[in-house]
Amino acid sequence: MRNTTRKGFTLIELLIVVVIIGILAAIAIPKFANTKEKAYLASMKSDLRNMATVEEGYFADFQLYTAGTAKNSGGTTSLSGFVPSAGVTVVAANTGGSGWSATAAHSATTRTCGIFIGATTAPAGVTVEGEPKCN
Repeated sequence: MRNTTRKGFTLIELLIVVVIIGILAAIAIPKFANTKEKAYLASMKSDLRNMATVEEGYFADFQLYTAGTAKNSGGTTSLSGFVPSAGVTVVAANTGGSGWSATAAHSATTRTCGIFIGATTAPAGVTVEGEPKCN
């Protein structure tokens, strides 16, 4: 009698492993894309909270709110020294001495976030004063 020992995997076994890896990748890739979107939104919300601190500090010094646009490109800004996160652009508007509103956009997503305090017109989709909200 011949005693044969085989080493290695058959073609069917290898194909089954490749199919399983493909199924797992098809599930994981959309989850990863959603995670990146959540990170962009969190970055914009964080910048809006920081913008609120800058606005209130500016008001304490000058009794009015600042307005302008801030981008993280070479560290230049027109919002009293406020520099947002990478890829984020923050646009602030004041309403005289009574309040302000701001919106944030990220270069990697089409969604925007907004915040307002004491303003008569709030950014689209924002209903609670002082709470950043994204559309």
